[in-house]
Amino acid sequence: MARPSRVFHLEPPQSRTAAKPRATGGGGKAGIIAGFLAPHPPHLIYAENPANNEPRSHGGWETLRWGYEAARKRLRELKPDVIVVQASHWITAVGHHVNCVENPKGVSVDPIFPHLFRYTFDFHTDVELAEAVVAEGKSLGLTMGAMRHPGLRVDYGTISALHLLNPAWDIPVVSLSANNNPYFFADADMGEMETLGEATRRAIEGTGRRAVIVASNSLSHLHWDVEPDVPEDMAREHIYNDHQYRWDMKLLELIRAGRTAELRRFIPEHIEATAAEIKTGSLNWMLAAMGWPEVPGIVHAYGSVIGTGNAIVEWNMA
Repeated sequence: MARPSRVFHLEPPQSRTAAKPRATGGGGKAGIIAGFLAPHPPHLIYAENPANNEPRSHGGWETLRWGYEAARKRLRELKPDVIVVQASHWITAVGHHVNCVENPKGVSVDPIFPHLFRYTFDFHTDVELAEAVVAEGKSLGLTMGAMRHPGLRVDYGTISALHLLNPAWDIPVVSLSANNNPYFFADADMGEMETLGEATRRAIEGTGRRAVIVASNSLSHLHWDVEPDVPEDMAREHIYNDHQYRWDMKLLELIRAGRTAELRRFIPEHIEATAAEIKTGSLNWMLAAMGWPEVPGIVHAYGSVIGTGNAIVEWNMA
């Protein structure tokens, strides 16, 4: 029996003190050392039961969660100075915005799944790098905004991807918005997102950072609109349809083979065929920032959440 959506009156859980940014001591040349495709379904946070997410579960979606455990291990080995993330749910209709608040904190609530995701966040921004991304974007002709309001609400897509990759929250962050307006539709030009990727790369190199960059997106994005009584009931979880699955596999085959030039041409086809969430541009932004590298991507996991296709992928540039 399906359960209707619920509305909650929320009392924020007690916030923990944010971990201070650590000296990573990674060494090596400044620049982008790795990129991760990091899907952000709030269900994965819910299933993990971290102390700073209020709802409790009995697990679920283990394939993806175990894939994130492998990605976390890789991130610790890389020892980046900063994590730069672009997520599809901080939507800005005019221009690209960068979070320049030194210590964002508050409660992030998923507006679609508030019964799964009510997360107390408290982290540190690499403000110097964030301001540099704004400046470099402007120099390349982009409309950019530096968000400095201390009460800025951080969206669940940003929080989910960052928690799933680094639940210790001990690495500084730079987060970018999704300027969906000019490229929301399937036939949209991703050129502006690729320009933002170039601006991001210049800012990282110019500030001497060793950075991991993160595209917070799912792949195929048709999904179920009725959830089971127990959200983590894995007997009800499977990909939306075979068509979606096959197109996701075509994209992942190109990634795993390192055929990145073909991937660049294939992405618009994948978006049109599957209503893919990568239409918001995060994947193009990340790959453009890395120079569309002809290196194989490591697929740590692929799995379904409410019917959507989700892949955790690493490109190692170190």
